[in-house]
Amino acid sequence: MVHAALLAYTVLALFPIALILINSVKTRAAIFDDPLALPTMETLTFSGFVKVIESTNFLQYFGNSLIVTLLSLGCIVLFGAMASWALSEYRFMGSRLLALFLALGIMIPIRLGTVSILELMVRLELVNTLTALVLVYTAQGLPLAVMILSEFMRQVPAELKDAARCDGVGEVRIFFQVILPLIRPAIATVAVFTMIPAWNDLWFPLILAPSEPTRTVTLGVQQFIGQYVTDWNSVLAALSLAVIPMLILYALFSRQLIRGLTAGAVK
Repeated sequence: MVHAALLAYTVLALFPIALILINSVKTRAAIFDDPLALPTMETLTFSGFVKVIESTNFLQYFGNSLIVTLLSLGCIVLFGAMASWALSEYRFMGSRLLALFLALGIMIPIRLGTVSILELMVRLELVNTLTALVLVYTAQGLPLAVMILSEFMRQVPAELKDAARCDGVGEVRIFFQVILPLIRPAIATVAVFTMIPAWNDLWFPLILAPSEPTRTVTLGVQQFIGQYVTDWNSVLAALSLAVIPMLILYALFSRQLIRGLTAGAVK
């Protein structure tokens, strides 16, 4: 029964992705006639992919999304690990208040501060730049990263850190050479949970970087959606191309992700 329930959930989770991939290579009429049917020789077409690649700057949108996601992910992991190391290893005045402040970032959606964020980006002259998106996504992902990484760092045996200090190893080297390699499962967990919202977000690219040179994939897909007519072949083709990087990254991080989610479950 457990395996049957897990299999049913797997099918339910993969069904939307499979539906997008199947209909992206079908004609418009075939999509509306039977969206669940597999493409045949009569309904098979790659016109959507051709139109997306040739008539738009999709590769540029794709590159913008990739740059923003990877830079945000790197900043979240680096700064989140540093903050977690400080909060879990050292005791200083205001550490509990700082931990509480970061925890509030998980409970309060960052979109509530959209107007203030936009005003700040205007003052910093960062509107229509990828830097604005990187800063916003870094701020959005840091609270969760600190919460996950700090719990893992507390589980690192103190003997390892003390032995390194006795050998004259500095705190910076202990952090990069001892702590980070031991919490790779936690880093993979943070990576998966933070890269997907950054890649799929439409809200902040639409507000902070709507110009043609800084458009992301999700914003670029919107040009195929009209008020009266929607080019579904192009929309599904663009979504199919956009979902591939996330599937690849998830496959790369999956083993570490499972280890991170199950760490500490069994003594």
